[in-house]
Parts: sequence; structure tokens; C-alpha cells
Amino acid sequence: MMMICRFVSRSPWSRRFFSSDADRRLANAISEIHKEMESVFGEPPASGLAGSAENHSVTLNFNDSQIRSEGCTENKLVSGLTHIGSKGEAQMVDVSLKEITKRVAVASCKVILGREVFDLVASEQMKKGDVLSVAKMAGICGAKQTSNLIPLCHNINLTHIRVDLSLNPQDFSVDIEGEAASTGKTGVEMEAMTAATVAGLTVYDMCKAVSKHIQITNVQLEHKAGGKSGDWRRKNR
Repeated sequence: MMMICRFVSRSPWSRRFFSSDADRRLANAISEIHKEMESVFGEPPASGLAGSAENHSVTLNFNDSQIRSEGCTENKLVSGLTHIGSKGEAQMVDVSLKEITKRVAVASCKVILGREVFDLVASEQMKKGDVLSVAKMAGICGAKQTSNLIPLCHNINLTHIRVDLSLNPQDFSVDIEGEAASTGKTGVEMEAMTAATVAGLTVYDMCKAVSKHIQITNVQLEHKAGGKSGDWRRKNR
């Protein structure tokens, strides 16, 4: 095997193969053989495949576009997405081996009403009733339905849900904050974001008869705690 490896690495045609984009697989095959030899003998050979790979390393460097064309970058990204299987198919994450910890997440969003709608909401003159109270209840109910709305979310036993809405006269908006908590094996970020989003949608529904210009903006996670990744908090800009 050693003599074969040395012959491959030193023969003139091997250099032509290494310099050809069409035969890059040969370099990969030689590298795999080298790894197997190292696992058997306990150390890499003094010359041969390792030397060949090093001698031709300049011809084995590819630019980003070549890597993307070969799918290397895509495979690396896919491997980091827990909701994607080895073949690229969608999957629900198996959390059975995760530790049970307290999980908390806080999310927020803003509903820009405009001056006219803002004044009606502030004075509780909307025909559908108390906008903020109805939206608060909707956000709580929404958080509890997250797994029914988002296919790959786990059905979580929530221990706490908080939804707060406040009028912001500076930009005639409603600032919304949703919080979800649970003691379990997976996070509650989606529950917190669903609470804030559903509350925002309810504000829109309560006020759309007056204005179609209302905007729901800045839906985002603000803070999460618990789990393997620990605490995370959005930095103030």
C-alpha cells in the first residue's frame, strides 16, 4: 500500500489530475486513503499521500463560487439547522435526550396606528370595544396555540404567559411585549413571539375599520433563558 501511495503521488500523470478541476475527487480519495493508513499504522507516512496533498495544495484551493457549486457551503449550513434532516427534508427535532430546565422568552412588536386611530384607542371609542384588553387576551390564547400554528413546534406545557400593551404617544403606536415560560426540554421563543404577534394582529383587527394604513412592525425576540444555549439578550441599538 505504501508503494502504491508513493507511486500515485510521484507519477507525472498524478500532477495533471490534481491540477484538473474535473478530477478533484481523486485528491479527496487519496486523502481518505491517507486517513485510513494513519488509523492502521498510528502515524501518517513520511511521504506519499500526505506529501502529495501538501505538494499540490495550491491546486486544491477553490474560490467561494466553486465551493457553493459543489454544495459544500450548503451542506455545512444544512447540518446546523436542527429542523432539517440529513437528506434536506423537514423534521421535528427529537428533544427526548435534552435536560429539563426552566425556559423563559420575551418577544416584542409595535403596531403603528396613526394619530386618528391612536386617539380613538386611547379614549376607548373604538366600536369593537376595549382594544388593548381584547388584544391582551388574544395574545395569551395565541401563545397556547403555537404548536397548532407552526408545524414543527413542540406541544409545550406553558407555566406562564404574560402580554403587556402600552400606548406610545411619540409615534402613535401600541408597544407590545409577550413573555412565555415553561419547565421542559425545549425553548419557548416561538410561544413568546406568537403571543406578541397575535396581540398585534388583534389590534389591527379591532381598528381596521377606521384605517387600513396600520402597520405591525418589529416583531422580534428580546430575551431568552434556559436550555443548552443559556441566556441571550438583544443588544440595545
